[in-house]
Amino acid sequence: MKFQKITLILAFFLYSFIGFSQQKEVQIKASNVANNVYMLVGQGGNIAISVGEDGVFMIDDQFAPLTPKILAAIKSVTDKPVKFLINTHWHGDHTGGNENMQKEGAVIVAHENVRKRMSVDQFNKERNRTTPASPREALPVITFSKDVSFHFNDEDIFIFHVHEAHTDGDAMVYFTKSNVLHMGDTYFQGKYPYIDLNSGGSTQGYIAAIKKALLLINEDTKIIPGHRNVSDKAALQNYVTMLEEIEKNILAEIKAGKSEEEVTKNTLLTKKYDDLKYGDWFISGEVLRKTFYRSLQKLK
Repeated sequence: MKFQKITLILAFFLYSFIGFSQQKEVQIKASNVANNVYMLVGQGGNIAISVGEDGVFMIDDQFAPLTPKILAAIKSVTDKPVKFLINTHWHGDHTGGNENMQKEGAVIVAHENVRKRMSVDQFNKERNRTTPASPREALPVITFSKDVSFHFNDEDIFIFHVHEAHTDGDAMVYFTKSNVLHMGDTYFQGKYPYIDLNSGGSTQGYIAAIKKALLLINEDTKIIPGHRNVSDKAALQNYVTMLEEIEKNILAEIKAGKSEEEVTKNTLLTKKYDDLKYGDWFISGEVLRKTFYRSLQKLK
């Protein structure tokens, strides 16, 4: 168990922060998703931008050292300034550039729990790691509790909160005209998700969030996940089916009185999807089993 904890700490460190010594090598690539909506990929969460006469509407901003490269990538698409920046949740690989973007004139918007968590130190007991409070200039200046809409670049943009999913402050952003949905980290395309129980996330809420997204979109919707590749409704449906199967397997073990260690070590519970390489990235099958156990045990 000690080795597993150390491995998880190292994996998260690598996922979130590796490469700061190699920022010169990081490239920000912009690709058109649909109409005037683009996705920017670099290091950290996927960025989306809507460009048009009103300016740039931006979702997430990766890490602070990357801001100049991100702005250069945006300028390769449009010479308009960034007017609004939406944070899909509080994690630093999605909000690390906030202070820089605020200085560029962007108005930062997020769910109220994002501002609350960014305003104070966040201690993760599983990793024994504290994330310091963000500077005042990095905090969202407009917050919402449930949903909010923007009417920008000839597009109705619908932003909605999903409860206790990846964190307690997740928001998805739907560009209704372009039919593009940015899901933040409520979707790790093709890989097991990281569900931050320490930040109010839950496996039950994560599944519910995806089901809410599926009700909103159609077969033609382009989905921008928090990480990895542009996706679609069919793939998202398969993803939630995977999570529900694992949930069913682990809940049965909990009801049978199995301990956390027994469930965590039982590779059969996720074998079907381990074999499909869902666990060969950031979150392993072992880590996911533990996460489900801890989130579901209160239902037994």
